[in-house]
Amino acid sequence: MSAAASSSSSRPVRGAAVPVPSLGADEAGAVADEAFQRYTSPSLRRGGAGVAVVWFRNDLRVLDNEALVRAWAASEAVLAVFCVDPRFFEGSTHYFGFPKTGALRAQFLIECLGDLKQNLRKKGLDLLVRHGKPEEILPSIAKAVSAHTVYAHKETCSEELLVERLVRKGLEQVQITQGGAPGQKKPLNPRLQLIWEATLYHIDDLLFTVNNLPDVYTQFRKAVESKSSVRSCSKLPPSLGPPPSSGLDEIGGWGTIPTLESLGLSVTKSEKGMHFIGGESAALGRVHEYFWKKDQLKVYKETRNGMLGPDYSTKFSPWLASGSLSPRYICEEVKRYEKQRVANDSTYWVLFELIWRDYFRFLSAKYGNSIFHLGGPRKVVSKWSQDQALFESWREGRTGYPLIDANMRELSATGFMSNRGRQIVCSFLVRDMGIDWRIGAEWFETCLLDYDPASNYGNWTYGAGVGNDPREDRYFSIPKQAKTYDPEGEYVAYWLPELRSLAKERRNFPGASYIRQIVPLKFDGGNQKKDQQFNRQRRPNNMYRRQVK
Repeated sequence: MSAAASSSSSRPVRGAAVPVPSLGADEAGAVADEAFQRYTSPSLRRGGAGVAVVWFRNDLRVLDNEALVRAWAASEAVLAVFCVDPRFFEGSTHYFGFPKTGALRAQFLIECLGDLKQNLRKKGLDLLVRHGKPEEILPSIAKAVSAHTVYAHKETCSEELLVERLVRKGLEQVQITQGGAPGQKKPLNPRLQLIWEATLYHIDDLLFTVNNLPDVYTQFRKAVESKSSVRSCSKLPPSLGPPPSSGLDEIGGWGTIPTLESLGLSVTKSEKGMHFIGGESAALGRVHEYFWKKDQLKVYKETRNGMLGPDYSTKFSPWLASGSLSPRYICEEVKRYEKQRVANDSTYWVLFELIWRDYFRFLSAKYGNSIFHLGGPRKVVSKWSQDQALFESWREGRTGYPLIDANMRELSATGFMSNRGRQIVCSFLVRDMGIDWRIGAEWFETCLLDYDPASNYGNWTYGAGVGNDPREDRYFSIPKQAKTYDPEGEYVAYWLPELRSLAKERRNFPGASYIRQIVPLKFDGGNQKKDQQFNRQRRPNNMYRRQVK
């Protein structure tokens, strides 16, 4: 058995979802408080005047939030704001009309907001929550509290960039009176100050402009590792307060964090898999748990391709996507672990994966909307099917291939899927079914707790052979993947309990004991021949095969 498939120290139990992190709320809170304390500097000085607004977006954290610290330094009072934008919480995906944000991610983000509000209060602030479009809300708030600047973190993809432009335009219509002697105060427009803070390596520290970004990951990684350095996490003052003393009543007070019901959503609590807890405290708790308490970091590279249980990989991605966790904080914790415990290939490999995340973010800035287009950044011309019945069998986990079906059912139940699983189900959808990759990408956009446009669409273009990867036909053989990463069928039997009674070696190759296979594989493996023979008479006559021009 490969190391990736070996037993985890914390396997899920049938009939119970495993919380991630497994720490209780009090322990996670204590870990967060200790981290805040380590990054607090009493020597920080505040030299600004007036009021600054911090517009929280995908940076739902206090620790290593440069926008927050710069707003504090440039003001006498800070107002933290989150806008529940209906376009993102209640809208639809671009081409195929799936929910823009599924209920599982919405619930996770609601928890992130609750924890952010709590942590801001610990630092002398609070979180103002409004339901509506930022370009309408922020100018009215800036006017009410006479804010000179709105600080926010910079995004790279088109929908988010449009909102930035609209907010800036809206602020230009606002005039506030600021500074000077009575009768001599000059009106000014609040400005939008955007700050880059989503990546491990800062965009200004790259050796090349984004437009000259290498089209091969390895070239990018070697360049930044040899010539760039990761900036230190920003320090926190002992208090970020106070909030503005006036103007809040005019805009209706602090508002309330939404509920699933108020967003028109509902979720059925899963009794299987992992249950991720939203918020910065949970994120810092998970780093502590995985690195220090369970000491899993030293074996990460050997276990990272697993699929069952919480501890085969870091599981940091949902908190990275919501901005509840800083990639630079992870890096500093890795370096601390290497000094105090061990430095090896596994400790490095966590940073290697964070650089992949950086790469997709920078690629989204380089290629713009082409990462969402059918032909991808390389404008590959292919014919794809949009067969609804085939897609639904994939989405619902009814393809007849246990490894595909188990992964898709985990996604629907938990909002998470392993990295290995994502590659396998992507390959099956686009290579074996010939289905338009954008449908899969948009379904992931709906479901994933860790969705962010750059990583999601970057990975899908990569897997579909339309991205920047020079290897155009990446194919994952299901029989080979099953034998390597689920050799005893433990993962598929967990999500497909009807297979549990089968012999372990048959769980991934169940033949007549399981539903029919919806399509044949592009390349058969030896273990698949009997299954193919069984299903040959039962395949749909109108089966789609991909045609490449």
